[in-house]
Amino acid sequence: MKDKPKLATMADVAKLAGVSSMTVSRALKPETSVSKVTRDKIQSAADELGYVLDTRASEFSSGRSGFVAVTIPSINNGNFADTVRAFSDGLADHDLQVILGYTNYNIEREEHLIEQLLKKRPEAIVVTGGVHTDKCRNLLKNSGIPVIETWDIPEQPIDQIVGFSNADAAQLMIEYFIEKGFTKIGYIGGDNARDSRGRDRFEGFCKTLSKHGLDQNRVSFQDQSPFSMTPGVNGIEHILAEWPDTQAVMCVSDPIAFGAITAAQRLGLSIPKDIAIGGFGAYELGAFSNPSITTVDVDAALIGQLAAEKIVALLSGDDKPLDKVMKTTPRLIVRQST
Repeated sequence: MKDKPKLATMADVAKLAGVSSMTVSRALKPETSVSKVTRDKIQSAADELGYVLDTRASEFSSGRSGFVAVTIPSINNGNFADTVRAFSDGLADHDLQVILGYTNYNIEREEHLIEQLLKKRPEAIVVTGGVHTDKCRNLLKNSGIPVIETWDIPEQPIDQIVGFSNADAAQLMIEYFIEKGFTKIGYIGGDNARDSRGRDRFEGFCKTLSKHGLDQNRVSFQDQSPFSMTPGVNGIEHILAEWPDTQAVMCVSDPIAFGAITAAQRLGLSIPKDIAIGGFGAYELGAFSNPSITTVDVDAALIGQLAAEKIVALLSGDDKPLDKVMKTTPRLIVRQST
């Protein structure tokens, strides 16, 4: 059995640089009186040994961990990746790092994850969505740190919000279909039991059709990720088998819309001549699909940017009043699929 790699110590750096361990400790801190020549020599030795200063003691004494916790439901979703990237970029100049947790659309898993993250004493926490277990809500409410719920406008917010109404965003697509003269409109969703934002989009679909006195029954839910293409394939086949006169279909996401378009084309249908198909989320694949996909752009990166701005303001101790709710504005992007 091979020996475990030896972790470089401060004493190792001091020996290589020809200085004392105390000098190494002082030189590697942001504010130091150690001369530049000595600092450079010590940093060179640290780089050669792969040494990283252990800041746990100073973090404990200062009450700062230097990181913000973020939970997202999916790690292979381009929208959430855009949100996290913009959020991380917004914190980079403020000596704050992101520690990421993945919930897989499971609120019980979210509860356990947040409990573990809070043990690490983050300076703030950002969660995706506004639906949580009772225990999770209590953990967040009593955490003593800023909490931001994103990608949603919950009726009972825990603290801060950066997001939009998924129901209203879905309404943009359905109103557009109706304006085009479509009256037989369907909907394809993923695992609606776990995806609360998907449920809200479906609610927007139903409410809009009801307002116009139109049938709401042309629906297909698939027990799969809302960001997989497979539900689109199975969903469009189901809808066309049950309601072959369907004129237009809204999908809960662009990947599902892509799957639906591909399956419809394999059945010999022309998009949008035979059936119009719209998506949600403004994914990159939607712009390069053939035909390109009409979608709802929620500006995922802006959500991350605004959340970062909130965190920085809240942690700065600035007394300037801060709006608890920051709403973003989804917009319809009309392309070839409709």
